[in-house]
Amino acid sequence: MFAEVAVPVYVRQTFTYRLPGDLSRRAKPGCRVLVPFGTKYLTGFVVDVRETIEGEIDESGIKDVEELIDESPIITPEMMELTRWISDYYFAPWGECLRAALPAGATSISERVLTLTTAGREVLGDLRDGQRRSSKQRALTLIANEDFDTARKLERELSTAQAGALIRQLAREGLIKVSQRIADTRLKPKLQNVVRLAPQGLVVGDRALGSSDDKRAKTRSRHRRRPERSTPTPISHPRPLNEKQLRVVGVLRAAGDAVPFSELLDTAEVSSSVVRTLEKRGVVEVFAREVRRDPLAHIDQAALQPVTLTTEQQHALDQIVAKIAEHQYSTFLLHGVTSSGKTEIYIAAMREVIRHGMTALMLVPEISLTPIFSRRLISEFRESVAILHSSLSEGERADEWRRIRGGDARIVIGTRSAVFAPLDKLGLVIVDEEHDGSYKQDETPRYHGRDTAILRASRAGAVVVLGSATPSIESFSHAKAGKYTYLRLQTRYLDRSLAEVQTVDMREVFKRHGKAQQLSDELKSAIAATFSRGEQSMVLLNRRGFSSFLLCRSCGLAVHCPNCDVTLTYHRYNDSLQCHYCNYIRPVPRVCDACEGEYIQYIGLGTEQLEAMLKEMFPQMNIARLDRDTTRRRGSFEQIIMEFAEGGIDLLVGTQMIAKGHDFHNVTLVGVVSVDAGLGLPDFRAAERTFQLLTQVAGRAGRGDRPGRVIIQTYHPEHYSVVCARDQNYEEFYRREIVFRRTMNYPPFAALINVLVHDKDFERANGTAADFARELREAAAGSDVRVLGPAPAAISRIRAEYRVQVLIKARNRARAREALDVAMDRVIAAGHNPRSISVEVDPMNLM
Repeated sequence: MFAEVAVPVYVRQTFTYRLPGDLSRRAKPGCRVLVPFGTKYLTGFVVDVRETIEGEIDESGIKDVEELIDESPIITPEMMELTRWISDYYFAPWGECLRAALPAGATSISERVLTLTTAGREVLGDLRDGQRRSSKQRALTLIANEDFDTARKLERELSTAQAGALIRQLAREGLIKVSQRIADTRLKPKLQNVVRLAPQGLVVGDRALGSSDDKRAKTRSRHRRRPERSTPTPISHPRPLNEKQLRVVGVLRAAGDAVPFSELLDTAEVSSSVVRTLEKRGVVEVFAREVRRDPLAHIDQAALQPVTLTTEQQHALDQIVAKIAEHQYSTFLLHGVTSSGKTEIYIAAMREVIRHGMTALMLVPEISLTPIFSRRLISEFRESVAILHSSLSEGERADEWRRIRGGDARIVIGTRSAVFAPLDKLGLVIVDEEHDGSYKQDETPRYHGRDTAILRASRAGAVVVLGSATPSIESFSHAKAGKYTYLRLQTRYLDRSLAEVQTVDMREVFKRHGKAQQLSDELKSAIAATFSRGEQSMVLLNRRGFSSFLLCRSCGLAVHCPNCDVTLTYHRYNDSLQCHYCNYIRPVPRVCDACEGEYIQYIGLGTEQLEAMLKEMFPQMNIARLDRDTTRRRGSFEQIIMEFAEGGIDLLVGTQMIAKGHDFHNVTLVGVVSVDAGLGLPDFRAAERTFQLLTQVAGRAGRGDRPGRVIIQTYHPEHYSVVCARDQNYEEFYRREIVFRRTMNYPPFAALINVLVHDKDFERANGTAADFARELREAAAGSDVRVLGPAPAAISRIRAEYRVQVLIKARNRARAREALDVAMDRVIAAGHNPRSISVEVDPMNLM
């Protein structure tokens, strides 16, 4: 028997392995296996099992599967099909797609085991006590100790580079043997020691408590219903229990169930030796119990007031519910202005799905939005809710995944990776803020969470709801063409008016003051007036850091990243220069690196500087900042948001993190500082992203009983994306943008595939890109497929690699893929490194 195995490496093919012994009977598609791959052992996924080999393959060269990891498939047939589609559509290795469908740590389960050989033991035996040992002898000594019997443990004790070199040297000299074994999986459930009364301990407890003066234990026992147990056989003990032991028994009797070991010690006010003595005497039992690592444990489960839907909401819900009842796939585009109550429609649709015995999946674009939606979902569905996103610990993610797989969780909320949640009987998929670029994965596999969710729902016969106040051009185009059912919510909940939006021409502000101003008089006056009324403000600047870059005024040198073709951003919180692409960090120079000039100027405004500026202008206000720098610590985002929601913060400065999903009823002013950087990006979606960002952030104002106001500062107030955002007129923006897309042959009128060649050597990157473009043109000859490039990417170097782009445009997607497959095969056959070629289908940007 043979297994076809997908390995999570950058190779698009699968590999054939022999199934030795009883593995031929036990291995099934969807199981993980440990297989030899080159000089290493990797975790692969069985995708097929068959008796014979297909094609002309020399059977003698086929390697054996080393070990079967799962006795039953961990990948469901549905996930197998979905990941295969992702692999084919997004030009990604199937093994990488399968790994993405599992919690982190699912494939990190093989490790190198180090054992001393006879020669190695002899070397150690020749060492004298107290003799100074070389690094090689020290490594042998550690390996002889069972605590350092794996390469991972040795690397933890020594430096990683040193350990790796020593292991290779010792193996070459025959002093150690290196083998492979299955490591302890990081997906194991968390175990907690708990204590309960043994059957005979119940009798002891009854006797002891009947004669004890321990009033606390008596009081607890009155307030606990006594568990029903069979009458135990009395056992006599040679000695009576002392006071501390009686307290332990009393706590356990009052609890009526097992109590966590540490909690028991705290409650009974005893040491662990007291409990262990009772365990030896047979009075109590100590055992390990699985404990769920609950990422939602801190969320208040208080019930919220029921909401009455408006006529518009009810009309939209009725259409969604009708399709749910029919168990029929259908995609709805729910286009509702900000604060129109889309969330209430989501909740009501989930209720209907649960009533029909099905499950629901809700995707949100940002991790930052999950606590807000989670609080609402938990208040409604309690323990049926699970959450999945990359900021969870591996243990939390694994526990949530197991709950979903076991059917304990019927509603899942998460970011794009939650599209792989192992839900059974999927009936509803919701993609909130469906236009958001965060749904596109920026590394292999480069799938789009929204489009993958639609595909999954279509195969499951589920209903899809795409919600947005600013739908993507592609989704709105599909709705106009009849591919999606269009649902419109044109009014805010409770008929609240949309915020009044004003644009401030910063060219006029410059003329007025005779120099550039970061904040206009209009915005400063509005902030002061808002604060005087006891209301809150938000100010958006979509650029973090203190200053964009440092400039020497003597020679004009700007400080660049050594690895990327970008300037370093100054961050004052740790007085450093940072690259936002490769995370390179260096100290701030006191003199110019080139001319040693002392006149260093900080150029450009970031959220950190804006916060400092506002605090200086308004010292009486409590001002906070929300960006990636202030939310690095776990829970910090939610802490800032909750403090702002409770009125503890008067003004919140932030990046696009503040622009969507938040519902603050006391916010009546939103200011936008500089939208021009986004408009100037060399990308065909620049206008769309600017319009969406402005419209979304404008929707944060006036969500309560008081009217809202929005002030947008810009040097391009006449640009149609700014004008349409000011008027909050999506239809007009779509009309203007679709003309540009049609003229330039961009989506939705053409399929795009971006081929990015990256290499540390500039000439090699250019050569590979040129050959690839030539092969593409030959393969696409006679068709409507256009090949543009090669050309340097907008950012020509990132992480010390040069980047050259080749862009494919085609109205016939299938024909473009055929040309791509042919070109890729040819350049690989010509000796080019496939790892240097990244393919992105349906790119969200061309930067």
